[in-house]
Amino acid sequence: MTDAPLPIAFARHLARDRRRSAHTVRAYQATAERLLAFLRLHWGGPVAAADLSRVSQADLRAFLAARREAGLGNASTARELSAVRALMAFAGAPPPRVSGPRVKKGVPRPIAPAEAVALAEEVAEDAREPWIAARDWAVLLLLYGAGLRIGEAMALTGGVMPLGDTLRVMGKRAKVRVVPLLPAVRDAIQAYAAACPYPLSGEAPLFRGARGGPLSPAIIRRSVRAARVRLGLSERTTPHALRHSFATHLLGRGADLRALQELLGHASLASTQIYTAVDAAHLLDVYRNAHPRA
Repeated sequence: MTDAPLPIAFARHLARDRRRSAHTVRAYQATAERLLAFLRLHWGGPVAAADLSRVSQADLRAFLAARREAGLGNASTARELSAVRALMAFAGAPPPRVSGPRVKKGVPRPIAPAEAVALAEEVAEDAREPWIAARDWAVLLLLYGAGLRIGEAMALTGGVMPLGDTLRVMGKRAKVRVVPLLPAVRDAIQAYAAACPYPLSGEAPLFRGARGGPLSPAIIRRSVRAARVRLGLSERTTPHALRHSFATHLLGRGADLRALQELLGHASLASTQIYTAVDAAHLLDVYRNAHPRA
């Protein structure tokens, strides 16, 4: 611990010792500042690092309740709790046992856009190297932003670089399709390529493992599984669920079923039609929650 104010010392620790991304450092420092400001009002006095050892379950629940009142969703609240735990561990104060918010389990539902981004951020923030964080962020944005299967993303080679507005993807049964690339997805892949310590060219895999070999889908699945637990997301939150969400959100915004079939690389329209049922289920949820006689 240094003589710097606690949030600044915490941020330096995350950046230097934990090698967290700049985004994580900013987010966790902001949480530290919010917690200390809350405790000053809650306790009616100044708060030092040593004082964190007396934070009780009731104190922490009151802080999280205040954050929920400020508009945080389940995933964001869970990430706030994760940051608080990291801060208290840094200060040598065992955090009280408080469970994070949980998402209701039920029939399969698409991941909300905010949850998809929170999941990708959480996975990236847990990476042990900055370039690996950039890689994981790029992979998950590619699944959610372009609707790729995880195997299709892992099969991409360095030959796709430099990226344009579209991407040629080899799908099942060696069927090639062209998918559009959103600027955010393209930027994420380019940032990863710039940070990757291994050459990305020709027929070599685009996404690399820590030792330079092809990235295994199991690594991404394992990272997503750990992140969804920390965020309190449903066990149905998988890499494939990001593709599922891509399809459902497009359909919900008026995408043509045939066009969606092409984007997803489905051989049969029947495979694409499952998303109409999911979208109808979503509409029913909206009706039940909004209609006074539902």
